[in-house]
Amino acid sequence: MKASALGLNGSIPPSDRVAIATVGVGWMGGDHVKEFLKIPAARYVAVCDVDDEHLSEAKYRIDTKYGDQGCATYHALEEVFSRRDIDAVTLALPDHWHALAAVQAARAGKDIYGEKPLAHNFHEGRAIREAVHRYQRVWQTGSWQRSRENFRRAVELVRNGRIGKVRRVEVGLPAGHTDFAKTKELMKFTDPPATLNYDRWLGPAPEAPYCPARVHKNWRWNLAYGGGQLMDWIGHHADIAHWGLGYDSTGPVEVEGTGVYPPREALYNTATKYYVTATYAGGVIMIIAGGYPGIRSGTKWIGDEGWIWVDRGGLEAEPANILTSVIQPNEIQIPKSPGHYQQFIDCVKSRGATHTPSEVAVRSATPGWLGQIAMLTGRKIKWDPVKEEIVGDAEASKLLSREMRWPWRL
Repeated sequence: MKASALGLNGSIPPSDRVAIATVGVGWMGGDHVKEFLKIPAARYVAVCDVDDEHLSEAKYRIDTKYGDQGCATYHALEEVFSRRDIDAVTLALPDHWHALAAVQAARAGKDIYGEKPLAHNFHEGRAIREAVHRYQRVWQTGSWQRSRENFRRAVELVRNGRIGKVRRVEVGLPAGHTDFAKTKELMKFTDPPATLNYDRWLGPAPEAPYCPARVHKNWRWNLAYGGGQLMDWIGHHADIAHWGLGYDSTGPVEVEGTGVYPPREALYNTATKYYVTATYAGGVIMIIAGGYPGIRSGTKWIGDEGWIWVDRGGLEAEPANILTSVIQPNEIQIPKSPGHYQQFIDCVKSRGATHTPSEVAVRSATPGWLGQIAMLTGRKIKWDPVKEEIVGDAEASKLLSREMRWPWRL
């Protein structure tokens, strides 16, 4: 049989490949394109963005890889979702667009790889979870640390009691407002470039004049679009903390926090420093902090027989011999991943569950959402992790959602 009948690499026929599209092909979306292009079982057929420069760069990369001009480009995600030949979509949009895009994609019958945090706020995260379940879609959150061996190993050791009963978890996240887009010198209002559909970029967010320093990449420092370093990282290290505790289906019962915010009139208004304390049933305390000394970057579980720390740079424990402990066949086995992107494609084909399904993503982000509310209100938040609602505080409960700018609605 000729290789052309078998597929591009001589092993996977075209009919067996997952046809995919990426919506939002700027920073993280560009990484999606790069990674999914490495997977023979996936085939790009479209990309979508409100910025023409992003679109042309992504299309060039894809067409160059395949040696043709077959990748279609779109400005409206609705057009992508309406294509019946697309099996799956990857979403790499600002947080304020996550729920709208994800719910529409699920309703259109697409499987979805969506970036972390799951959504801009709790109610929108819950809407994603409900849509994924209602339409029986495969969902993978971009909490890719679950697919790395050092994180998997750390979790396996904690879950099997190598440090005894866990009493405290420390989650160290970044602080400040990193100038990812190198545009902080452009903190001024001006006309948007002709290559950008700015009104579409705003979408459900409040109407606001265009500012170059608040759009691509640096949008996360404004509460209208993101949640600062706290929410930018909650889906990584706090996600790992929950995984190690076995808390993928529960949440805290109390959350309190303090934050340092810029002046009220500043263009960036997310906390530059924050210290959140989340208390769980049974007394486990999780500290989530950025900019405070003594809280090391990464995730550290502290038990009554030792501790384990993990980050992208390594894995440590006290006593050190914990790390050489052998997990026995009758103990909890944490499955290994073939790679976060590969696992998504595998699950699209098998209809199995990914390492980071939507229900896990809701729980992982909840301490962050509640911590943000605690900091903004200056009050301790009591949370019912079963009903998933704030107890006895109607004002704080309003911050679990937001009003979307007309005509955008879930």
